[in-house]
Amino acid sequence: MKEAHLPDGRVRAMTERDLGTVLEWRNHPEVRRYMYTQHVISMEEHRRWFERAGHEPARHLLVFEDERGPTGFASFHAPGHGRVAEWGFYLAPDAPKGTGRRLGRAALEYGFSTAGFHKVCGEALAFNERSIRFHLTLGFQQEGVLRDQHFDGQAYHAVVRFGLLHHEWIPQ
Repeated sequence: MKEAHLPDGRVRAMTERDLGTVLEWRNHPEVRRYMYTQHVISMEEHRRWFERAGHEPARHLLVFEDERGPTGFASFHAPGHGRVAEWGFYLAPDAPKGTGRRLGRAALEYGFSTAGFHKVCGEALAFNERSIRFHLTLGFQQEGVLRDQHFDGQAYHAVVRFGLLHHEWIPQ
């Protein structure tokens, strides 16, 4: 897998060495609360997920690095032949302000320039206003709202859908 480099960070393929760090970020309460799966993930479950993903060429698991080292995770899943990918991402809980935007730019540059996607789609739980603003800032268009789409064990939540086409992507 090639990398995507920008002046202020890069994404690279996630490796087995990253498992502990990425799991720690994913299990942090401030990350977990915005995920569809909100339980604390065990290392065994995390390792199985990573091994399954490694056998699936449609999955791209990426670690974002900047001058501080690894500070975020992004993934793309592009099944089928249409070059349409779903993406997801999260940051290290102690990542400095602005890291998300840099991760987003590097991951999307990888998605459109290296992986050759035609479209990247994303979702955010409707109460996650920060993620909604993030998608819009990166150039995504809101494509719909799925009402009462996700049940978290206590309540139903709407899901906001986004899309960004290759020709709309403006590397920043």
